[in-house]
Amino acid sequence: MALSSALFSGISGLGTLGNAMQIIGDNISNVNTVGFKSSQFTFQDLLSQSVATQSGTSQIGRGTAIGDIYASFEQGSFETTGSNTDLAIGGEGFFVLREAGSESLSYTRAGNFRLDKDGYLTNPEGYIVQGWELDANADDVGSVTDVCLSSFTSPPQESQEVEIIVNLDSDGGDNSAGADDSLSSTWDGTNSTPLGETSYEYQTTLKVYDSLGSTHDITLYFDKADTGSAYEFIITCNAGEDKRTGASGNQWAGLLGRGLIHFNSGSGVINDIDMWQINPATGASVAQTEAGDLTEGFFTFESDFISGSPMNIALDFGSHYDGTSWMNNSLSTTQFARSSTTTFQSSDGYGAGDLQDINVDVDGVVTGTYSNGQVLPLYRVALAKFQNNLGLYKEGGNLYKETRTSGAATTSSPGTNGLGSLAPNSLEQSNVDIANEFVRMITTQRGFQANSKIITVTDQMLADLINLKR
Repeated sequence: MALSSALFSGISGLGTLGNAMQIIGDNISNVNTVGFKSSQFTFQDLLSQSVATQSGTSQIGRGTAIGDIYASFEQGSFETTGSNTDLAIGGEGFFVLREAGSESLSYTRAGNFRLDKDGYLTNPEGYIVQGWELDANADDVGSVTDVCLSSFTSPPQESQEVEIIVNLDSDGGDNSAGADDSLSSTWDGTNSTPLGETSYEYQTTLKVYDSLGSTHDITLYFDKADTGSAYEFIITCNAGEDKRTGASGNQWAGLLGRGLIHFNSGSGVINDIDMWQINPATGASVAQTEAGDLTEGFFTFESDFISGSPMNIALDFGSHYDGTSWMNNSLSTTQFARSSTTTFQSSDGYGAGDLQDINVDVDGVVTGTYSNGQVLPLYRVALAKFQNNLGLYKEGGNLYKETRTSGAATTSSPGTNGLGSLAPNSLEQSNVDIANEFVRMITTQRGFQANSKIITVTDQMLADLINLKR
């Protein structure tokens, strides 16, 4: 009579169900852990013992054991947060993290990231988020590296183009009274007021940036030409800021160029544009030609606000030369019978700026918002996937390690190669189902009680056996 075998079967049940309860307890304890994936388990019977019966050899089970423990990678729900660096993955994939001070990589679904004192994007344990550095066009540069905001300043960009859209009164008068009856001959950079208020019909001013990010005023003066449906204009800057060779103390200091805008007398739109650059030492005009002096369809003027660093700035009146004629945009400079006014003006370029905020898009692009108004792409967060997620090794801290069973990690951008997209300002919550865990707890508890009864009943049977001989 193998009563002792029944004892060991009961013991195996107690041990197995005790371990099962430990798994259930771990799941419930992590119900609020960010990115946690609940563990599941299965039972299997142990190797059976062969016994002789009247009908031949049969088998008797020897108890139970846990067959497998594996993680459930079902999607957890998202919780919206107030942090721009909190990220959740909608779909497949893991964030890639590097342990500080080593080349060891870990993987996680928990996207509660923060910037540390050195500008690295890290998780609470100090592991550094991996991604690709981006160029100005948001294209990946090089291989996967640490996401680190090493510079908190946006460098300045000098201006390369200005756009000025004005209406010039068709009934305006010819106010210039220079030697050749032109605005440029009236200009005198040695005077505190180089051009008198009665010498022109209209003026407009906008700012441009030099290579160091300093701003400078560019003023255009317009006056009706003495013949035809045309307006002459001059391009000027502060005479004291003109660093062109020969400009200092000269009458032509601050006079950067002059030109003529020819309008259609019937429609008031631009027909043609002529332009000349000015030699600041002699005042001589150098004509620009449509055949060789246009930059992307626009004439340019030269300014030099930093000695030895000349700037060529394209001038856009809302009309460009297409190789044959001047083509007007939907918004362009006109000559209508109403008062002269500025419709629109802008200049590219910008000064230096300080980083004010960062944002992450659904495709993983980390952009920086700077005080100079620039929004620049910085990094793209990398995601990894595995052939067998169940083969990953849990190392604590919401981290997983690659194993031979999981296969090698394949790293790609969010939203590509079967990887999920990112949800900014969100965190993926634990996928533990409390109701399901409680039901499993009840069945595990009852199973444990039943197995304990096996031991107590077997003990009573052994006692009866011993009492056969008194």
